Amino acid sequence: MMQSSPFNVRRVFLLLARLFLGGLLIYAGYAKLFLPGMNPHPPLGVALALFATQIDSFQLLPAWAVTPLAQFLPFAEIALGFLLIAGWQLRVWASFVSVLLLGFLAVVVRTYMKGLEINCGCFGPGEALTIKTVLRDASLVAVSLLATLFAFLEARAPHPWSAPDN
Repeated sequence: MMQSSPFNVRRVFLLLARLFLGGLLIYAGYAKLFLPGMNPHPPLGVALALFATQIDSFQLLPAWAVTPLAQFLPFAEIALGFLLIAGWQLRVWASFVSVLLLGFLAVVVRTYMKGLEINCGCFGPGEALTIKTVLRDASLVAVSLLATLFAFLEARAPHPWSAPDN
């Protein structure tokens, strides 16, 4: 029985997608917490309050849900980013990331279609929500869904370095 190569298009794509999406999520969470474009950097509480304002501008959530989401989301993005990069329980975390990114895309499309001229808040303050935001988020969803599919397919395949059955 011939052993499969440890590197094929699917595995290379999955690795690159994990690194890319994981790094992007870590940066997105970091940018919401520390506002790297602002000098001097405001305290964490001010950054989270600004992010809560950005969330509220989407006109989607009741007032009582905005602050808890603003306090949770950056840390969740950072954690998911590290879990993707680590590759541990990849099917689970890739699925979570896909659902999260699908949710972001739905909110962005809804907001764009309503014609609201707001700050996206995706990577900190200062990014207007435009058709570029919609297209970027759609691309990220496509990469994430493909990575999730590949994670499930790879879990079913025998490990390339495993001993062949005799």
